[in-house]
Amino acid sequence: SAPSLSGGEAQRIRLASQLGSNLRGVCYILDEPTIGLHVRDTRMLLKTLERLERKGNTIVVVEHDEDTIRHAEHVIDLGPGAGVHGGRVVAQGTFDEIVANPQSVTGRFLATPPTHFRNGSADRSMHDGELEVTGARLHNLRRIRAKLPLGRLVCVTGVSGSGKSTLVRDIVHDNLKQLIERRRNGRKRRADAGLVGCDEIRGSEALGRVLEVDQTPIGKTPRSCPATYVGFWDNIRRLFAETTEARMRGYGPGRFSFNVHGGRCSACEGQGMKKIEMSFLPDVRVPCDVCQGARFAEETLAVRYRDKSIAEVLAMSVDEASVFFKAHGGIHRSLELLREVGLGYLTLGQQSPTLSGGEAQRIKLVTELSKARPVESPNGRNRRGRNAPTLYLLDEPTIGLHMADVEKLVDVLHRLVRAGNSVIVIEHNLDVIAEADWVIDMGPEGGNGGGRIVARGTPLEVARSKTASHTARALRSYLRRRKQRPGRSHSRKRQ
Repeated sequence: SAPSLSGGEAQRIRLASQLGSNLRGVCYILDEPTIGLHVRDTRMLLKTLERLERKGNTIVVVEHDEDTIRHAEHVIDLGPGAGVHGGRVVAQGTFDEIVANPQSVTGRFLATPPTHFRNGSADRSMHDGELEVTGARLHNLRRIRAKLPLGRLVCVTGVSGSGKSTLVRDIVHDNLKQLIERRRNGRKRRADAGLVGCDEIRGSEALGRVLEVDQTPIGKTPRSCPATYVGFWDNIRRLFAETTEARMRGYGPGRFSFNVHGGRCSACEGQGMKKIEMSFLPDVRVPCDVCQGARFAEETLAVRYRDKSIAEVLAMSVDEASVFFKAHGGIHRSLELLREVGLGYLTLGQQSPTLSGGEAQRIKLVTELSKARPVESPNGRNRRGRNAPTLYLLDEPTIGLHMADVEKLVDVLHRLVRAGNSVIVIEHNLDVIAEADWVIDMGPEGGNGGGRIVARGTPLEVARSKTASHTARALRSYLRRRKQRPGRSHSRKRQ
């Protein structure tokens, strides 16, 4: 049924219908068509687009994938940064012209790929244990046995439909949540009781919780924003409450919240916008005519901290706020983490519904990273309780990310691992796969042709694998290509 298709499968079906239509003179616009596609599938997609072009059509693609950029006859590179730092055409021309342009960030990444961390978490002990799933048989899985090292960055790879999501999300995530919850409530039952899609999962005792970090919105209302989600907004409100003006007026931290009555604008209830319902048309949002989008009442805005009102602080970008709050450790640390994952252009009060999936996911990772504290290794034992390690699960976290952002994402994942946690990523991006500590490749094909583990080991071991692994072949070619070109050092991040 159609709802069971992945985004990549549905998009390719639509392309197949266009191929059979024999239309000419059509301009096809595709937004990230390689999402959810293995390198093997991406190359098949590119052949499809070439066939459409040969029929006399024009293909315009928004894309970050290197193979797609290489195949393009004309590339337009926007930037140089994101948000307020972007919006200009930095370079345009053939692939070689983009690579040769010193102003293009994309060109620099294509010309000088990053030097690999070479298993960046490998300085940690290899004896953090493992999660072992036996008899996994849900959907197309063929009663497989999967060993997932803990305290590592693990990549699960494979072509579309090979069983990656079934193993990681339907079996590992859902069953671990049940096992950990049962242990937390003190229920003693057989380890395999109530498990879905597998016979047994061993090693869950080493984990305190399991968390899927996906690209769903961090909030559905305009009152939700990065500052409130990450959690440093409470500290900022306290700073305003401690000013002389606030104490004279008797204002507490609650006065500077746009989520509760008191200090917020009563006309828009702290949203800064008003919704106008239109007959037969979508609703329209316009700035509040009372507070002009400031969200707060006039009396609240009269209180100033270092000559800034609470609304002016909300309007600051993360980059600006990081400098402004440099003397306040807790606030500054969260802001620096947001900068390090490439979100320095966001404003503190940017409404959550306006964030992309990739931005929302990185904000969630920053929230976790801001809580992360080194935990004792199993050799120095205390894996249980509130400080026990977390298993983070991510499904295609590179969706919508430029190569520069992928580099930052990989560093964040390694930092979570160095704090004593475990990370399992379903991914097709070769930059991420090459940086993993361990790779499990599913396949060899999709559907009935998949459901088995065809290769496992470090990225280098998988690349050398002689099995029928499409990932092994792609990784082998990728590592060979990277070896031929000088790379950039990650030393600034690996201290």
